[in-house]
Amino acid sequence: MRKPWVVGVLLAGMLLGGCGDPASAPEEPAPAAPRASTTTHQRAPASPGSAPREAPTVLYLGDSLAMEGQKVLGQELRRDLRAKYTAAPYSGTTLCDYLEGTADRSLVPAADKAAALVRRLRPDFVVLQFWGNSWGYTPCMDGITHGKSPARYFSRYAADALRLTEQIAAAGDGSRPRIVWVSQGPDPITPDRVRRVNALYERRAAASGDLVADAGKAVSPAGGRYTWTQSLPCTAYERAHGGLCTQPGRDRTALHRDDDYLHFCLAPTTSRPKPCPVRSPGILRLAREVTKTIRQAAR
Repeated sequence: MRKPWVVGVLLAGMLLGGCGDPASAPEEPAPAAPRASTTTHQRAPASPGSAPREAPTVLYLGDSLAMEGQKVLGQELRRDLRAKYTAAPYSGTTLCDYLEGTADRSLVPAADKAAALVRRLRPDFVVLQFWGNSWGYTPCMDGITHGKSPARYFSRYAADALRLTEQIAAAGDGSRPRIVWVSQGPDPITPDRVRRVNALYERRAAASGDLVADAGKAVSPAGGRYTWTQSLPCTAYERAHGGLCTQPGRDRTALHRDDDYLHFCLAPTTSRPKPCPVRSPGILRLAREVTKTIRQAAR
């Protein structure tokens, strides 16, 4: 890395209101995401025969990783599955922000709570992309942080995962959507935290008959699932699509900017969270893995 990565860690957390573990939270809440987009159709998928018989309806919720990747996931789902797609991410959030009953202490307004959106949109799948906000940025965590009390943090996170699952199921009113928990990539600061968060997602999915998309594996080195790296060898897909293999002379592609160890958008940080405006291989890798999981489940 060309710049000291420790400085990058602090800047990434403070500027983005994201999901890492900096020593102090941002001074102001991250701006709200745009309201959930209108559900749309897209042309037939690029790979005939790979789509399910009926186009699934997909709802995408999450934090700053979902914020930056929402357009790319929508493109992949529409192209591959003809999916009807809605995204309502909010930067800086965690599971409790999407729970109904937390309106006064939440970064997500009542209309965009998970259950409210499920009742309105009737999705087949609800994709949950959460890094696991672990440093007390969102008020609904009641000041519980991984740094101060890992045991309380994991206990609370598991309880919120259960409550969110129950609220989504109840909102389905007899037509329960399947939840897709998105596993997270490596964290160079607290690697064991991410490992345990992913394990929590796996247990929750198994207990409720839901799914896990191991998207984090797609941004991890082969043989090092929880080893953080700034770049990885290019895939065949990236070599075949211009601009995705960012360092073709080395056959490597960048996942992160020098100044941000967490997010995958290769454009500079902006003060207002928004979808990533440039092609970013890490975002596409995550989106393709989520799309694959939904495709397999929807057949």
